[in-house]
Amino acid sequence: MKRASFLLPVATLAALLLVADSAKARDRGADGEFSKRTSRHFVLYQDVDIDRTSGFRGSRRFEQQTLEVLEAAYDQLAEKLGLRPERPITVVVYDPGVFDARFGGLFRFPAAGFYGDSIHLRGDTVVTDRLVAVLHHEFVHAALHDAAPTLVVPAWLNEGIAEWFEARALGKRQLAAEEKSWLRDRAEKGQLYSLAELSTPNLGHLEPAAARAAYLQSYAFVDFLVRRHGERRLREALADFLRTRKLERSMRRSYRDSLPDLEARFREDL
Repeated sequence: MKRASFLLPVATLAALLLVADSAKARDRGADGEFSKRTSRHFVLYQDVDIDRTSGFRGSRRFEQQTLEVLEAAYDQLAEKLGLRPERPITVVVYDPGVFDARFGGLFRFPAAGFYGDSIHLRGDTVVTDRLVAVLHHEFVHAALHDAAPTLVVPAWLNEGIAEWFEARALGKRQLAAEEKSWLRDRAEKGQLYSLAELSTPNLGHLEPAAARAAYLQSYAFVDFLVRRHGERRLREALADFLRTRKLERSMRRSYRDSLPDLEARFREDL
């Protein structure tokens, strides 16, 4: 299993408690401090200990490139889904050992990052495709939380949109053949989750294999909605839900169909 494949969504209680501690940690990296860099919509803190790996100039270049990726994600999410966080989003990049020690107990599967009031990332020294994907994924969680801080977004929608958006960031326009085959096999065996089962606040409690299935199915359902009805319908449904907090009504308004019927069509599509 790839470490970056599964990410913790907005705020379990444990994450919220750790966020308070991590706020203090912005001034205490692995070697005692974090460096700070800002852009138009983001504030980036990086563990200074990472300088030992990449060198000072390399570290500064990494910070600049990371902020460039985030600003591009901001523009893309505004265009695709109309989400534009008004407050600066804080991003904290930790030394890998510090991240694992501090946050490893939050989830049952290896994670490269999570969102809980701030975006928290397991450190790197270069901007890879995997890091681009993680940044886009976690920014979706941050943007949804900014738009409706007290709203509990069902995990299938929260994670499905995040997975769909990160796939777009990497130029992926549809599920891979092996992903479709894997889901089809689960469907034939009656092993797909229902949307009701995927409507918990987050998926962080799942074991690795179950998490893989839940994240992929959530992504596949959002991908199905976009393929069948276009991005505009998804944007309309999400905006209505964030405003009214009534998901079933929002889905029916945008898709002219109930959520159970849409789910049934998704299963048929597999």
